[in-house]
Amino acid sequence: MKLSISLLSGLALLNTSSASTISRPEAHVAHYSRDAEPTCITPGIVPNITGSQIRNVGVILFQALDMIDVFGPLDPLQILSLSVQQLNLHLIAETLEPVSTAPLAMNKFNSSFFPTMPPTNTFDDDLDLDLLIVPGGPGARNPNLQAVTDYIAKMYPKVKMLMTICTGAGVAARSGVLDGHLATTNKNAWATMKEMGPRVNWVSPARYVIDGKVWSSSGVTSGLDLIFAFISTFWGAEQSERIASIVEHVPRVATDDPFSKHFNITPTDAQPCPKI
Repeated sequence: MKLSISLLSGLALLNTSSASTISRPEAHVAHYSRDAEPTCITPGIVPNITGSQIRNVGVILFQALDMIDVFGPLDPLQILSLSVQQLNLHLIAETLEPVSTAPLAMNKFNSSFFPTMPPTNTFDDDLDLDLLIVPGGPGARNPNLQAVTDYIAKMYPKVKMLMTICTGAGVAARSGVLDGHLATTNKNAWATMKEMGPRVNWVSPARYVIDGKVWSSSGVTSGLDLIFAFISTFWGAEQSERIASIVEHVPRVATDDPFSKHFNITPTDAQPCPKI
C-alpha cells in the first residue's frame, strides 16, 4: 500500500494546535503560544534543478559525530543510487585516518563501543560536489574544528546544496555560511547552537527548514525527514514515497516538531513566510 506523505507542505512553517506530549507522527500537531506575531522571512529559492543534476554527495567526518546523522540520510540515497541513477559518495575528513565516534573525553564506564569510518577524501582534495552534508554529534561542540569550518566555507559557494543534520548546523554556523539564513537544529542543544551562530535566523518549532540551498534538520532522526523532503523535491513524491515504504519510515513534515515544546523552546520571532 502506498504511503500518503505530505512532504512539501512543510516548506512554510506555520503554528498549529496540539497535544502536550511527544506523540506518534500521525497524532501530533504542535501548539505554541506567543505574545507577538512572528516575523515572516521569505526563504530563498530552491535551486531549479532535477535529481539527474545531483551526482556527487559529500559527507564531512569528524571525531564524535552521530552515526544516524550520517547514515540516516545516506540510506535512502543509497537506495536511490541502486534503483534510479548513479550517485557518488565522498566521506571527507581532515586526514585519511579512520574517524571514530568515540567521545573526545574519556567515558566514565570505559566503554569500547565506538565504530570508526574510513574517509575516502581529505579537505585538500578538489571535489566537484553537488550536495555537502554536515552531521552533528557531541563532536560538534569541539572548539578545535577550524579545518572543518574552513572546508565548509570553501565549499559552500561551489555546492548546489548544503545540508546540516542535528548539531551540524552549529558547525556550519561557525563557518559563517548560515549568516542571514533560516535554519534549525537539535532542540536539546538549542541554546549552545544558537551561540555558535548569532547571525543565523534560527527557527523553532521546526522539524526541518529549507532556505534556498541551505537545508537544515532538527535532532538526529529528523535527518530522515529532511532527506525524504529532499528526494521529493528533486526526484518527485513518488520516488520519496517508494523509498520511505522500503525503509518503513513515515516522514514528518517540517511543521511537526514535538521536541520544541518538550524542551521548552520559546517559538522564535523569525519564521519562514507561507508559500503562496
